[in-house]
Amino acid sequence: MTATRPADEELVGRFIRLSPFTHADIPELHRAIGRPEVFAGGYGGGPAGLPADAAAYDAFARSYYSGGEEAMPWTIRLRGGADDGTVIGATKLGDLDLHNESTHIGWTAYHPGVWGTAVNPEAKLLLLDLAFRNGFGRVKIQADANNARSRGAIEKLGARLDGVMRRHKRRADGSWRDSAVYSVIVDEWPAVQAGLEGRLAAWGDRAVELRAEQSRG
Repeated sequence: MTATRPADEELVGRFIRLSPFTHADIPELHRAIGRPEVFAGGYGGGPAGLPADAAAYDAFARSYYSGGEEAMPWTIRLRGGADDGTVIGATKLGDLDLHNESTHIGWTAYHPGVWGTAVNPEAKLLLLDLAFRNGFGRVKIQADANNARSRGAIEKLGARLDGVMRRHKRRADGSWRDSAVYSVIVDEWPAVQAGLEGRLAAWGDRAVELRAEQSRG
C-alpha cells in the first residue's frame, strides 16, 4: 500500500480554487446549485431530491458533503475576474480506500452559468493530481447512465468506461438508476493530464465569469 490520505489544504488552479467544505459555505452553495436544472440530471438523487427551501438545503448539504476518514468534500470558487471568490459548485473525493489505492471523485455540481467552461476540467485536473500524488492507483467517476451530458463530460476528460452497474442506486423519487462507472488509473494519468492541461491552455488567460445566459454547455 502506497496511498495516503491527502492533506486538507486548498487547491489553487488558474481559474478556480477548491477549499475544504465548511458549513459556512452552505448558503452560497444553495444559491449556486440549489436549482432545478442542476438536480435534473441526477445530482442529489434527481429532480425529486431538490430541497424545498434554504433550511432543507442546509440539511441536504450537511449530509451530502459530510467528511470523515473516507471523504474529503470541497467548495469550488472562481479565481480572478469580476466574479473572483464566487462559490460556483462543490465536489468530493470520497470512498478513500488506502489499502486498495482507490478513490472516487463525485457528488459534483456546478452553477449552470459555468457549464462548458474551464471549471470542470480544472476541478478534475486538481483532484486527479491530488489523488495520484498521494499514491492512489485508480480514481472512479460515475454518472446516471441516462445522463448524456455528464457522461459526455466524463468521457471528454479521458476516463474509460468500466461498465454499467444495473439497478445501482435509488433515486429520490424511489426509482432505480443504472450507473455508468468510469475510471482513470495511474498508468493513464500522464496522457489524461496532458489532455486536461491542453484544454485549459486553449481557454486562454481570460478568467471564467458567470454567464448571464445560463447554457447547459
